[in-house]
Amino acid sequence: MPIQSWTGYCTNVHAGANLEQTESNLNNHAARVQEILGKEQPLGIGLWLSSSTAAALVEPGKLDAFDEHLRTRKWIPYTFNGFPFGDFHKNIVKLDVYLPTWWQTERLTYTKNLVTILDRLLAPGEEGSISTMPLAWGADQPTEDQWSLATSNLLNLVDHLQQLEQQTGRLIYICIEPEPGCLLDTTEDVIEFFQNRLFPAGNPDQIRRYLRVCHDVCHAAVMFEDQSTVLSKYAEAGILIGKVQISSAIEIRFADLNENERHEVLAEVAQFAEDRYMHQTTVRDAAGNLTYYNDLPFALEAASQTVPQDETWRIHFHMPIYLDQFGLLKTTQAHIFDFLSEIRNYPDIRHFEVETYAWGVLPEELQHNELAEGIAQEVHWLRQQLSHSQAH
Repeated sequence: MPIQSWTGYCTNVHAGANLEQTESNLNNHAARVQEILGKEQPLGIGLWLSSSTAAALVEPGKLDAFDEHLRTRKWIPYTFNGFPFGDFHKNIVKLDVYLPTWWQTERLTYTKNLVTILDRLLAPGEEGSISTMPLAWGADQPTEDQWSLATSNLLNLVDHLQQLEQQTGRLIYICIEPEPGCLLDTTEDVIEFFQNRLFPAGNPDQIRRYLRVCHDVCHAAVMFEDQSTVLSKYAEAGILIGKVQISSAIEIRFADLNENERHEVLAEVAQFAEDRYMHQTTVRDAAGNLTYYNDLPFALEAASQTVPQDETWRIHFHMPIYLDQFGLLKTTQAHIFDFLSEIRNYPDIRHFEVETYAWGVLPEELQHNELAEGIAQEVHWLRQQLSHSQAH
């Protein structure tokens, strides 16, 4: 039987950092999304479990009941988001989302718990993927000891995943997700880490099987990376993409605006400079030079001195993927189309996940009356685009 391809939404959009809240979110939101999309069809979910939730689930008896709950409702947890460790919806998350790092034991323990849970929840014969953070936030270069510990922890995980497959036949892979501002924030960073750190320290074929990449379309766009080039670079390096997060960033093209509109668009984008999440911003000038800001307020501060004339801004703020423009602001939706036009050349990519987690901090005019309506619209839109791209 061929391995199934799956499309769904990531449940890190829901607040809730313990098991009771996780189950409540699924009962309230996933059930409603499934109702809108069609109750008779299984609903793919990219499950986010906080560290405390994962630890609770691996306690005796808990996982069987959770598995039965999901199966009864035809919710298919084909992939996990193992990036946020703690409360992803507290008032201020910002840099806390990048802790613990991959040189800390807590990150390894958490990820192994997720492997145990995913192995139990997946149907027989199905592969599973778990996305994870790109080692650490990139403000400071790690010491050599920290590099070594991060590499060692990941290779420990590779051995764990190989033993699992040998014992049970279950293939689960961990997918490193490059993100702007992190230690690994470009395709080249990831490839260099594999080639210079991981491969020399372990078995390259084993590493390639169990350590892969989570390609976030928004993240690559914010770093001004071309989607087809990203895919081809990983392929040339022999690094597999284990899952894809379909997401869209904010884009401003100042050269397309008149002087009044340039002032107006800065006021519009200032609404998105909120306190909960990091909104890394990359600015490209007319000559193609890039300037990176750790957070949107820093870019806005620079623009308050001199209003941009011909720059293009891309901002890490996950927008509803069905939007291409709102007001004077645009999105990087075109990058989703660029990516989808290439995937027929990469049949091993089977896990697609909508990851618009910022609904709760969107301006009011972009929100739906009901969260599930927005999520369902995104999943439906993505299914349509995937169907179209695979038919051509």
